[in-house]
Amino acid sequence: MVRISPRRSNVCAAISPARRSRTNGSSAMAQAMSCVQLKSAYSDGTTHLVMLPLEFMQRLAVLVPRPRLHLIRFHGVLAPHAGLRAAIVPGTAGKPGEHPEEHARAPARMGWARLLKRVFDIDVEHCAHCGGDLKIIAAIEEPAVIVRIITHLGLPARAPPRAPARPLALFRAA
Repeated sequence: MVRISPRRSNVCAAISPARRSRTNGSSAMAQAMSCVQLKSAYSDGTTHLVMLPLEFMQRLAVLVPRPRLHLIRFHGVLAPHAGLRAAIVPGTAGKPGEHPEEHARAPARMGWARLLKRVFDIDVEHCAHCGGDLKIIAAIEEPAVIVRIITHLGLPARAPPRAPARPLALFRAA
């Protein structure tokens, strides 16, 4: 990273992306550098930072918070599970010892029926003929019972055999 004093700010103007298009790529250094103008000057008078694009991206990536990370944290009586929080925070007042009702929100995981609908477009919650709601009454997991039901329906109980791998001719003899 190069720090530029106010005297050398015209060099930064020549390197900045806006000026780069006007120079038609005449300078190799101008194509390889990024220039950032500071909001206020450093104590040594630096007003612009010139750095490689990769270095600039590294500096930006550090500022992005991790996913599902709360940016505001509360401690003491403002903490989420504090005993006195209901008495202090407005809108959560209730009888002592009584927990306020939880906000209704979607479950953390999708049910298997909804996953089948989302991934394979198989709707096991609605009838294919009349469109009425279906009720799931059982989930059969025992292999012996599954084989008996499948053979009763006249379907093969075993999966078809795997086909042998096709030869892959990477190097052909000429």
